[in-house]
Amino acid sequence: MIRGKSKVDAAPATTLFLFGAHGDLVKRLLMPALYNLRRDGLVDNGLHIVGVDHNEVSDADFAAKLKNFIIEQAKIKGSEDEDQIIDPALWEKLTKRISYITGDFTDPATYKAVEERIAKTGTGNAMFYLATSPRFFSEVTERLGEAGLLKETPEAFRRVVIEKPFGSDLATAQALNACLLGVMKETQIYRIDHYLGKETVQNILISRFSNGIFEAFWNNHYIDHVQITAAETVGVETRGSFYDSTGALRDMVPNHLFQLLAMVAMEPPAAFGADAVRGEKAKVVGAIRPYSKADALKNSVRAQYTSGEGGKPGYREEPKVDPESKTETYVALKVLIDNWRWVGVPFYLRTGKRLSHRDTEIAICFKQAPYAQFRDTEIDRLKPNYLKIGIQPNEGMWFDLQAKRPGPALIMENVELGFAYKDFFQMTPSTGYETLLYDCMTGDQTLFQRADNIENGWRAVQPFLDAWKEGGSVATYAAGEEGPEEADELLARDGRSWQPLG
Repeated sequence: MIRGKSKVDAAPATTLFLFGAHGDLVKRLLMPALYNLRRDGLVDNGLHIVGVDHNEVSDADFAAKLKNFIIEQAKIKGSEDEDQIIDPALWEKLTKRISYITGDFTDPATYKAVEERIAKTGTGNAMFYLATSPRFFSEVTERLGEAGLLKETPEAFRRVVIEKPFGSDLATAQALNACLLGVMKETQIYRIDHYLGKETVQNILISRFSNGIFEAFWNNHYIDHVQITAAETVGVETRGSFYDSTGALRDMVPNHLFQLLAMVAMEPPAAFGADAVRGEKAKVVGAIRPYSKADALKNSVRAQYTSGEGGKPGYREEPKVDPESKTETYVALKVLIDNWRWVGVPFYLRTGKRLSHRDTEIAICFKQAPYAQFRDTEIDRLKPNYLKIGIQPNEGMWFDLQAKRPGPALIMENVELGFAYKDFFQMTPSTGYETLLYDCMTGDQTLFQRADNIENGWRAVQPFLDAWKEGGSVATYAAGEEGPEEADELLARDGRSWQPLG
């Protein structure tokens, strides 16, 4: 793997505390991922799982609830037989090491109970996963520090995992970083972005730096532009109150989309170690051109979905959303990277909800070949070549090129060369969190964001936040469409167009 470590050994014995144990994140992703790690032998009986939340529940009832979480999520994905979803013998071993602490995150007694639980498990190593509302990130971390629970020894590590959103703008991100670094070292902080747990995202680095054919033309001499898309068909569902104060830009761009941009645009690291990889990614995000407010408005589109096909409700009709809300559910941006490799190459980013297809993809467009020799034929314009990297749901890589259709006439067709992961590799069921949780327990920070990377991301989007606060309009698009017309116009004025979704 890219971290230079073979993932065959079980992670060291760890007591994992899940703050916010009754939340949606634990239900949908963390517990299924932990079970999968146990199934695959990447954790063993040394893993203790401790839920921490204000709800009153016994250890046995909490373990039963976690089991139901796994079964429920597997059935959503099409599994039916509970014995195939969960191995009874394996679960019996795991459930013996599941317990629960009832406590308020602001109460010192809660952290005393955490300390006692670490002593009881006898592992020494502890990992604190903050699956809580963001308003508790600083609170929980500071109280862990005050209780002495973040002090490491040569024999025992202490690590904190922080979910997104990591701040809501540059100032709040800087404040949160200052809080974390005030009670622990950077090496103890794991700022998680689940996109980086996807195999296809990690494969971007392998494809770029282990195949000699790519690096020679991976620059502004040959690449015309790059499109990065994260499209969803779902609406805000039960997250209306959170989303209405967040919006698509804060929710997706400084984390997910900028991480994909960094993977594509970073310089070759000196080695595939955490410091080298994260250092190069931070440099790229830091090189994104800072716009004036006027330029930010010119190079951005924000939109909100209205009611659409099949009776899908509009955003303002969703539960817990302000009926007069101007929060964007779609955003498209044009950003520029000011360094020698990428100067003059625009990166177009778009993300949105209630779109026509679920599609996360990177499309790298190469400059057109000279075509003077095709004058006097039926071909009046050659199509550009694209390298497409499918992140989800179509995982793989495809390169399209022009080929002559058999026959006497000179007619060209666009053909695709590439591979789908499912055709070449056996893919076991996963949530995308397995790799990240394993890396947390083994101390590998390669796939986690560093403080400077986080702040560089917010610094790049701050002009858009500031400009939107003072002016600009919110476009609309009907649920089930590919997005607003204004997003098409953003590229059209540069003589370009988006790749179709799906």
